[in-house]
Amino acid sequence: MTASTTASTYNPACGGLPSQTMLMTGRAVFTDAYAVIPHGVMSDIVTSLLPGWEGTQAWILARPLSGFAETFAQYLMEVAPGGGSERPEPDAGAQGVLFVVSGTPSLVLEGRTHALRSGSYAYLPPGARWSLLNRGAEPARFHWVRKAYERAPGLDVPEAFVTHESEIAPSGMVGTDGAWATTRFVASDDLRHDMHVNIVTLRPGASIPFEETHVMEHGLFVLEGKAVYRLNRDWVEVEAGDFMWLRAFCPQACYAGGPGPFRYLLYKDVNRHPALALRGPAR
Repeated sequence: MTASTTASTYNPACGGLPSQTMLMTGRAVFTDAYAVIPHGVMSDIVTSLLPGWEGTQAWILARPLSGFAETFAQYLMEVAPGGGSERPEPDAGAQGVLFVVSGTPSLVLEGRTHALRSGSYAYLPPGARWSLLNRGAEPARFHWVRKAYERAPGLDVPEAFVTHESEIAPSGMVGTDGAWATTRFVASDDLRHDMHVNIVTLRPGASIPFEETHVMEHGLFVLEGKAVYRLNRDWVEVEAGDFMWLRAFCPQACYAGGPGPFRYLLYKDVNRHPALALRGPAR
């Protein structure tokens, strides 16, 4: 199975403003168990400007919030030509992942320059020295996933790295003949990492045929294709450019409708004990 590497296959550009003639009813959903933020919601009027970033706007798709995402924040960043940041990360304890969906931003990581393109992936450990500038002629768009790193006794902090999805062979799920596969940027048994950001690919007609129910929280951004997703008790249609948040233990399943592959960027928290919040003295 070959990973898709063509920029045009990734989610469409965001921005602009809806026409006054459009209907207000859409596909956006926000519940206690899950949320769906459709591509059409990501207009210019819901962007954020960030301190330390020039020529940049961000669609903040998830942030730690009571009743919403608890472990991570996810941004869809758009950096205009000439824009970027010399000091992008304000929190020394935060780790990050960058995944480029269009454009050619330049990443300087620990003194080394990396020319990124659609499909490029960078892991940024806490305290990493990095900057990002768009020296290209077109806007650069990329996902930025941030999570407070949870240190564990006897484990070192992971090192920074930059790669491209085309350099990693997807791993097929057992019994699916590769119809359901995951591009894993970090080894599953590397306990230094407390989050995974991978790409899941389902061929047309493939499915996640059971309702997964697990402790990991999810953020899913659809890179290409379309599918019907089972979220808690509901079936929802999703397509390229849509974002989904799934609370821990939210039942989830999926059917890829075609005609092309259904692919999404998947965040999940892993490899750590659940935090125990004790209220009052133990009895």
